[in-house]
Amino acid sequence: MRAVVQRVSQASVTVDGRVTGAIDRGFLVLVCAMAGDTAADADRLARKIALLRIFRDDAGKMNLPLAAVGGAVLAVSQFTLAAQGMESGNRPGFSAAAAPAPGEEFYKHFCAALRREGLRVETGLFGADMQVALVNDGPVTILFDTAARD
Repeated sequence: MRAVVQRVSQASVTVDGRVTGAIDRGFLVLVCAMAGDTAADADRLARKIALLRIFRDDAGKMNLPLAAVGGAVLAVSQFTLAAQGMESGNRPGFSAAAAPAPGEEFYKHFCAALRREGLRVETGLFGADMQVALVNDGPVTILFDTAARD
């Protein structure tokens, strides 16, 4: 799975003029299930994000995880994170993304895994045309790819 995590002071997602998810302080997580991903990948990614220490402590250092600051997650599916083929052209391909049905299952599994980590999770709507609004805090943006074991 691939994810872009942005530390935000607020974020929301709207579908057809209706807000489907909104948070104040926390993480906006853009997430993409890749072909070949497993439930273990979703669980591992959720755990890494839950433990990610990028909030400031009393000394001003990025040292605190999301739970320590009472933050939440806005998880938005984004298959375009699977873009490839840009080395030889200008139109990306997305065949590395999981097919829609398993992609949606992994997205739901990922959100459930975040909840099991004790986090409040708001969501977008899988496969919908979404408008995402955010105030990036920092800005702080972290990239994850479960295929690149760290």
